[in-house]
Amino acid sequence: MTLAAVDLPRAYRLLNHGPVTLVTSAHAGRRNLMAAAWTMPLDFDPPKVALVVDKSTYTRELIEASGSFVLNIPCRAQADAVLAVGACSGRDADCGGDKFARFGLATLPAAQVEAPLLAGCVGWLECRVIPEAHNEQRYDLFVAEVVAAWADPVVFANGRWHFERAPADRRTLHYVAGGAFYATGEGVEAAAPVAVG
Repeated sequence: MTLAAVDLPRAYRLLNHGPVTLVTSAHAGRRNLMAAAWTMPLDFDPPKVALVVDKSTYTRELIEASGSFVLNIPCRAQADAVLAVGACSGRDADCGGDKFARFGLATLPAAQVEAPLLAGCVGWLECRVIPEAHNEQRYDLFVAEVVAAWADPVVFANGRWHFERAPADRRTLHYVAGGAFYATGEGVEAAAPVAVG
């Protein structure tokens, strides 16, 4: 698998179209993975993101302990894994305590944070939490700076997505509810409007 570095001022473009993300977290030899639809870019330079993580989750515990996480952008080929990891907790014995092992998910080392990158995804944002205790406790909202970003160059290059040249199973996912997803659709190029009068 080839990963290409994404210029940090353009890292927001990995999330700008609203894909589902898988959040990896790790601390002191423990690691976890959770599905998250509530992520968004916040700024360009330095790039920042927002992520909502409920207080009760194992991922939250690891993020608070490490001060970092990775937003992994899965593709259509990983839809079953996204649903599976989102349906159980890393604390749950039925999950086996390690979702990566339980669901046969491979990882790659991150460059700047402790959490791993999930293999097979099409984009990755390594993030360091910017502490905002009030927002974290009251709203479960984390703000983080993107310290490294990567993409599959077949799907994302020159600062933009190129789904039209990639296999259909490499398109990103959008969660709607009840286990249903949509894959990113056909691209549309708009022309600049013509001035009237």
